[in-house]
Amino acid sequence: AGAAAAFAPSTSNTVRSTTAVNEFANGLVGGEGPEPMPFRWGDSKSSKNFDPVGFAERSPEWLNWFREAELKHGRQAMLATVGLVVPEFVRIPGAQFSFEAVPNVLDAHDALLDTSMKQILLWVSLAEVMTLAALSNMNEFDRAPGDFSFDPMGLYPTDPAKQEEMKLKELKNGRLAMVAIGGMIHGAIVSGHGFPYL
Repeated sequence: AGAAAAFAPSTSNTVRSTTAVNEFANGLVGGEGPEPMPFRWGDSKSSKNFDPVGFAERSPEWLNWFREAELKHGRQAMLATVGLVVPEFVRIPGAQFSFEAVPNVLDAHDALLDTSMKQILLWVSLAEVMTLAALSNMNEFDRAPGDFSFDPMGLYPTDPAKQEEMKLKELKNGRLAMVAIGGMIHGAIVSGHGFPYL
């Protein structure tokens, strides 16, 4: 009986894999939000497992890529919101960056096209090239979406519960920033003023 049990399939692994398959979005953080959504159709009026287009069901093999893209765009949007507000108050040294040369932050793109914008393009391109290997092997390794093991300040906690909390905070702040940067830019265009765009 003992020898036969050694060749029988393990029930614990079967249960674990079935649970993992049934988890929303392969268990990625972000589907457990309790935020109320009064205009959501159906019985559930919360943001829990919100996927109106059905990406999680139709293409589960792409979920890591979707999350990677969401995190990348969220991080860029968080930086963009700071980059749109800070130059309203502080500028880096140089006549071409002064308040007189570029009174409106939105005009900086056209005013600095031949100088700073080339540097920005270079650094963004370098960051994109550095992520190509990770993106092309997304489902081949144990690398979590958005994890480049870059934490020079040591802010990422060691406790697994705190890690999940930190991931959720980054995801939600990134989602907020993606909406906010669109509103900030359009507010600046419509009002013609800088921050607070009134």
